[in-house]
Amino acid sequence: MGKASEIEQFVIDKVREIRLLKKYGQKQLSLEMGLSGKFVGNVESTKTDDKYNLNHLNKIAEILECSIKDFFPDEPFAGDLERIYPK
Repeated sequence: MGKASEIEQFVIDKVREIRLLKKYGQKQLSLEMGLSGKFVGNVESTKTDDKYNLNHLNKIAEILECSIKDFFPDEPFAGDLERIYPK
């Protein structure tokens, strides 16, 4: 299983933070997204490679009534892509 990049982990953590503030359980959010009840738990676990894509994040923002921008940092993470895809 691959380790999440800095940006991926940041997004996962922000979704979790907002999800908890809005009092949504992992299963509830997964089901409202139209996915398996385990999806959000799998993404938040370090034991799986599951990640959010842009479509997931757009749907989560709709459900949690926030902006998709809320899931992203203000500044980019330097060198993240090079760590994942070395030259």
